[in-house]
Amino acid sequence: MSSLKKKVLIPVFATAMFVSGLGQSQQTAEASSVTVNQLTNEAYKYIGIKYKYGGTTTKGFDCSGYVQYVFKKLGLKLSRTTSTQYREGTSVAKKNLQPGDLVFFNTTGRGVSHVGIYLGNNKFIHSGVSRGIQVVGLNDSYWGKRYIGARRVATFVTEPTAPVVEQPVVEQPVVEEPVVTVPEVVATGEVKGDEIDLTRYASRAVVAEEIAKALGLDTTARETGFIDVPASHPQSGAIAVMHELGIFSGNEEGRFNPSSPITRSQIAKVLVNAFDLNQQGDYLTFPDTADHWSAGSVSILASNGITNGKQDGTFGINDYLANRQLTTFMERLNTLQ
Repeated sequence: MSSLKKKVLIPVFATAMFVSGLGQSQQTAEASSVTVNQLTNEAYKYIGIKYKYGGTTTKGFDCSGYVQYVFKKLGLKLSRTTSTQYREGTSVAKKNLQPGDLVFFNTTGRGVSHVGIYLGNNKFIHSGVSRGIQVVGLNDSYWGKRYIGARRVATFVTEPTAPVVEQPVVEQPVVEEPVVTVPEVVATGEVKGDEIDLTRYASRAVVAEEIAKALGLDTTARETGFIDVPASHPQSGAIAVMHELGIFSGNEEGRFNPSSPITRSQIAKVLVNAFDLNQQGDYLTFPDTADHWSAGSVSILASNGITNGKQDGTFGINDYLANRQLTTFMERLNTLQ
C-alpha cells in the first residue's frame, strides 16, 4: 500500500471508530426488537453462496461483507472490514457468548483476519474461502485453535417459543419398508453385508457411482487412494473421481468403506457439494434438523425441490438412504441440470 493510501485510510478508520462508539447504545436499543430467530433466519438465507474476495452482495461475500450484509438486513449498522468490526461494541468472554455476537479468528498468523456470527450451541456462521457461507463448530479442530475473541455489537431477543417449522410435503414414491435408524457416526467403520440389506439401502459406492454418472464424469482412472477400494472394485472409477473432486472422503485410517450405507443427512451434504447447489428462497427446517450439523445442506436440498421430507413431517437425518430415495433425488436433480 502506498504512503498516500495510508494517509487517506487512517482518518477513515478513525472516523469509523468514533461513529461506532457514539452509536453503540442506540444500536442496542434498535436491536432489542430483533429476535434471535430473525437473526438466524436471515443469516441462513445465504448458506451456499460462494466466497468472493471483497464481496458484499449475494453474488459473493467475503467474511466481513457477509456479516455487515446480514446486520444491515436487520436494520443494524456495522463497519465494512474485519479489523474495524473487531473494534466495535464490547468485548465478550467466550463462556458468555450469545447469539448475534461477532466471533473473530487469526487465520493468517498476523492478528484478526476472519469474522463470523455466533449462533449458539458452539456454532457460528461465516463466509469461508473454501465452502462459502456455512455453519461450523466454534471449537472444531481448525477454528478452535484460531479463535481470538468476540464482540457484542447488539443484543437480540430470545423468544420463548420455537420457530415455526414449515410443514413439508411427503416425498414420492413413499418408501414402505421399515426405516433403519443409525447413530450419527455411521460409516466410520464398514457395515457388514449381513447387517444391512443393500438391495434396499444405498451404499457409499453406489452413491458415488450414481453421482459420477449424473455429472458425466470421467471414471477411467481407477486408483482411489483408499486401502479398501482396489482398482478392481466395480465402482473404483467413480470413487476415485469423487475423492479427487472432494465430494467424498474416507476416514482417518484411509478407508472409504464402500459397502457401508449412507444416512439422509450425509447424502444431503454430498449432493449439495456435488451439484454445487445454493439456497433458493427462504431457509427451510424440519423438526429434526433445526440444530443438526446438516441443517444448512438439508435446507438447500429442500429449497431446490429435491427433498420434501418424510410422511411424519421429519427429514429423517439418521435414517439410512433407501435406493428408491436415491433414485428420486437423482431424478429431481436431473431436472435442474
